[in-house]
Amino acid sequence: MSPGTDSSADRGEAGSASLELVGALPFLLAGILVAAQLALAGASLWSAALAARAKARAALVGGKAGTVSAEAPVPRLLPGLPPLSIVARTRLGPGGG
Repeated sequence: MSPGTDSSADRGEAGSASLELVGALPFLLAGILVAAQLALAGASLWSAALAARAKARAALVGGKAGTVSAEAPVPRLLPGLPPLSIVARTRLGPGGG
């Protein structure tokens, strides 16, 4: 056999890498979607914390210092996911920081 020709073993494995990629693609996509959903949840937590601090400052200026909370919904990447919201609580004033 000459060195330039393919053996039957090499021809049988020619498409296996493509097949493995197609098999792994749903798992890669699921991992990316989970990471993106977690990033959206983190952004919602950040927004809720900012809103709670703003409410606490407004309450302190208004003379009603105490614990306040703010709720922010988490955007969903897929329509089938259950609705989620994140609540942040904070306190400003004497003893609250």
